[in-house]
Amino acid sequence: MEKWFNVGKVVNTHGVRGEVRVISSTDFPEERYAVGSTLYLFQGNESLPLTVQSYRRHKNFDLLLFEGYDNINEVERFKGATLKVAADQLGELEEGAYYFHEIIGCTVTATTGEELGKVKEILVPGANDVWVVKGKKGEILIPYIDDIVDMIDVKNKHIIIKPMEGLF
Repeated sequence: MEKWFNVGKVVNTHGVRGEVRVISSTDFPEERYAVGSTLYLFQGNESLPLTVQSYRRHKNFDLLLFEGYDNINEVERFKGATLKVAADQLGELEEGAYYFHEIIGCTVTATTGEELGKVKEILVPGANDVWVVKGKKGEILIPYIDDIVDMIDVKNKHIIIKPMEGLF
């Protein structure tokens, strides 16, 4: 079974020539939306492969035009759909960088050996990501910074942190 990853959501059309307005959920829009790239549009239980014909930024949105869809009437039905890529379309990241799906589900323990829980969600509020860890102590918010995160082993789904005073 193919594994899919969200890269954006179609929120509206733009103009009359078939462009769609996308709110991105990817850190790599230039790569994901490059001319010739294939994206998969998911709506309900159906998926539709689309080839990017053009990409540009406008205000806070990414505007995409897909090959074979050159007027508003053809893309109106895409509103609310999710754009995804297959797992084999994910690129290699530099050392020390991770995809969210690699971190979510990892068990987090303190350097003392105490198990704190599992990463359930990642928030992106500003300067650094914040991991939402749910465990016996309830919900703990852990900032993803070098002073706290000691070790990440995505292969074994394990993270060790150095708790700062006042973290829990």
